[in-house]
This record gives sequence, C-alpha cells and structure tokens, in this order.
Amino acid sequence: MTTRHVVVGVDGSVIAVRALDLAADEAALRATSLEIVYAVPVPDLDEAGPVLASAASRVRYRHPRLPVVTVPAEGHSAAVLAEHGRRAALTVVGCRSLGGFAGTVFGSVSRRLAAHAPGPLLLVRGDSPPHLHNEVVLVLDEEDDADTAAFAFQEAELRGASLRIFRPPADRHPALVPVPHRRSEWTASYLPAGDPPTALGDRHPLVRVGSRDAAAASTQTLLEATRTADLVVTACRPERTGHGRHLGSLARTLLHRAHCPVLLVPAGQESAAPSAS
Repeated sequence: MTTRHVVVGVDGSVIAVRALDLAADEAALRATSLEIVYAVPVPDLDEAGPVLASAASRVRYRHPRLPVVTVPAEGHSAAVLAEHGRRAALTVVGCRSLGGFAGTVFGSVSRRLAAHAPGPLLLVRGDSPPHLHNEVVLVLDEEDDADTAAFAFQEAELRGASLRIFRPPADRHPALVPVPHRRSEWTASYLPAGDPPTALGDRHPLVRVGSRDAAAASTQTLLEATRTADLVVTACRPERTGHGRHLGSLARTLLHRAHCPVLLVPAGQESAAPSAS
C-alpha cells in the first residue's frame, strides 16, 4: 500500500543535500514517491534546472527504484513548500545553515514553515548526522496529545524502532502505572493509566515503549536523549487567532538544540501518519 508522496525543498546547499537524502529515505520507507522542489522568487527558472537534475541524480543513485518528480517553482520558498505540502504525507526541509530552504531555525523558510506548514514537517538540522539507533523519541506537551502520539507510534512501527516518551510534569497526568508487556524482551514501560499512549501501546504491540516524566527529567536529559534517536516527534497547535501554528516551549527548544531531525505534527493530524503496510 502506498501513501501520499514526500516533498523536499532543495537549493544546492550542504544542509539541503542532507534533507534530500533523508527525504529520499523517508519516501522509500513509505513505499511512495519523492517530489523535489526548487523555488525562485523571479520568473526565470533556468537556475533551478541544474540543482534539480543533480538532486534527482543523487536520489536515483541511492534509491534506483524510487519514483522521483522534480518541480521548479516561482515564489517564496516557504510559501511554495507549504502549498506542495498540502498534498504530501511529509514535508522535509533543512535548517540552521545560510540562505534558501536551508535558512536558520528561526530564519525565513524554516520559521515560516514551522508556523504554517499544513501537514507533518521534518526539519533536518545542520549538525544532525544520520542516526541508526532504531529509537524514536516522543515529546508530549499536552494531556490530550492523542494525534501526536498516534503519529509517533506509527513512525516507530514503520522503522522497527523503540519509542521513548517524555511527558509534561506529573501533576498534569494520572498516576503512572506499568503497561502490560506482550513480549518478554520489552524494556520497562510506564504510561499514565487511561491516557492515549496506553491504548496505542495495545494497538502497536511490536513497538517497545519506555517513558520518562519530564518533571523528573531536565531539559538537558531530553536533549541528551536526542543524541541516540533517529527522530524526535512533537506537536504544533493552531494559534488562537486561527492563523498559523503555535510552537510550545519544548518544541522551540528542540528546534534550537536537538541532536536529531525534528518532526512537527500539527494537532489533529493523526490521519496523516504513515502506513506500515
């Protein structure tokens, strides 16, 4: 079963190449196609040709069977990617470098996309080397993060990875109780009784789960966890004004300082989670 395609923005920079490689890996993992987008603010699109051709060649060398589409587009990079992301399962962009799609975390492109991307957005930081730790980190910042948790469980299942959960202070949740283990080799797993991850653990029995209460774990502990993770997943929520998305303090910290790619899931996006079929 295929899912909606993956979109990646390129501009020829080193960090954009890292984003391209990760986007190709994500498309291959999902058994879907990859759309490579290069945006320029002027009508003359000739400069996009060589960059797109080089990007497509790199992807086809690494993933010979992956369907690839290249798209030269006129407009602001963030607006172009946001528009293409409306039809995508995942949008991937580089950050913390100079210029273009690879702009700084709070630079033009990545900042606007983090605030306005209509679907899941994967930000590849410039100092994030490829990881093969087979672990996904989920950072919950609200009690009702059911959609974000569902997305993270499916990401972990898709990768055959374990899932490590960090949550808000304990006084915002019921008492912690053990989750029944379905496999003897599971690590110790503790989730609040009655909250969404508990039910999701039952729906995804092959995903090994561990959790850490953020009240007992410092921000530094969370950031250290990203050193041995392939991906960290957290939520962004609609602004009260109805325009754009709001990033909580934990999400902003991750965008600044995480050691692995950061996946922002808009609240209400469970249906956009990947299929493991």
